[in-house]
Amino acid sequence: MSSEAARLLEAADFAAKKHRSQRRKDPEGTPYINHPIGVARILSHEAGVTDTAVLQAALLHDTVEDTDTTFLEIEEKFGKEIRQMVEEVTDDKTLPKRERKRLQIEHARHCSQGARLVKLADKLYNLRDLNRCTPTGWTKKRVQEYFVWASQVVKGLRGTSPVLEEKLDQLFMERGVPL
Repeated sequence: MSSEAARLLEAADFAAKKHRSQRRKDPEGTPYINHPIGVARILSHEAGVTDTAVLQAALLHDTVEDTDTTFLEIEEKFGKEIRQMVEEVTDDKTLPKRERKRLQIEHARHCSQGARLVKLADKLYNLRDLNRCTPTGWTKKRVQEYFVWASQVVKGLRGTSPVLEEKLDQLFMERGVPL
């Protein structure tokens, strides 16, 4: 097995263990690990990303935000570059939700190329998921507000991946969200 494949599997295994008891908010309660795997798949299959570090960061992007994982743990296991990308896409859960969302919009344009790719793929995955089904407890208004907010984050990521941006723009246009 190539070292790149081994590194990807190590990240997938780590994320699967960390997210093992978590579920998505969809009515089916999809295993949470499907999300980071889906984000990495979007990057590799749809955007043509071959950088193993970026794909590892995609697999690990929610571990610090949503589990007991620390940035130090990510760095010790996967290295500084991956830790930095994960850190760039991680919300500070000690802040109120409104502030976290505002900071995502503000920080988007300052992210590294790798973090920008992960953010774009993450938004694309989430928006496709919202089109597939409404999360438990969400209203149509809340779904639409998420699309509007996501478009503001994506605005700060423009110029990163024309392929992903075009796919996102299509979703925004279908929802009547200004680009």
